[in-house]
Amino acid sequence: MTASEIRRIALEQSAIDAGCTPEDFTAGEIRTCISRPHPDARKYLKLPLFCDFISYGQGVVVSACSEEIAALGWEYILENPYPYTFETPSLHWLTEHFAPWNARPKYMAEYFLPDPARVPDLPCPHPTRLLTPPDFTDLYLPKWSNALCSTRKELDMLGVGAYDGDRLIGLAACSADCETMWQIGIDVLPEYRRMGIASALTARLTREILDRNKVPFYCAAWSNIASVRNAITCGFRPAWVHLTCIQENKPE
Repeated sequence: MTASEIRRIALEQSAIDAGCTPEDFTAGEIRTCISRPHPDARKYLKLPLFCDFISYGQGVVVSACSEEIAALGWEYILENPYPYTFETPSLHWLTEHFAPWNARPKYMAEYFLPDPARVPDLPCPHPTRLLTPPDFTDLYLPKWSNALCSTRKELDMLGVGAYDGDRLIGLAACSADCETMWQIGIDVLPEYRRMGIASALTARLTREILDRNKVPFYCAAWSNIASVRNAITCGFRPAWVHLTCIQENKPE
């Protein structure tokens, strides 16, 4: 699987999630679409979306629950063109204009895709072991909450653990959020950080996922410098950004 094939798969999945076409993300302009439930969408998405803004760096796609909200999203981008679409103070515009629907900007994240030619084989200062779902049974604890998801245990597919003796000290794991793409999460106990453990586990898990003909992807908050550095060290590159607006206390 090449980097271009990985990007194509990600574009196709984003199109399923948003309710548009892959070409909408590469058109270099504003595109709007109506969000609807889809059986192949990422499992963690709650469709239909109220209003999400997605960019692969060439224009912005607005996926909204109605034509009225999509039109507001279009107006917002005209007044706050990419990349300012995803920044404050621009976001205050959305807070003001979505107030009648009890909605506001809620989540912002940057997503990364790997370049298989750049995924390194990194040494780990502690022994590592490949883990499968039966090994996760007793690991659904707060300290491993980035690597594993207790509310969607059935999606957790594969992991790589680092051990100090019999003690698990670091865990990278992935969830099958959709048919073609597995999302990576990583946790390392505080006293074992800054030793290269996170990068070693993430890089190995990335290779294991690619070997299974799935696309690994990695999500990080823009302010999480340590997580972004980990992604880049492991051969990942920024691929797309996503802003989610949530409608809270929906009117009956």
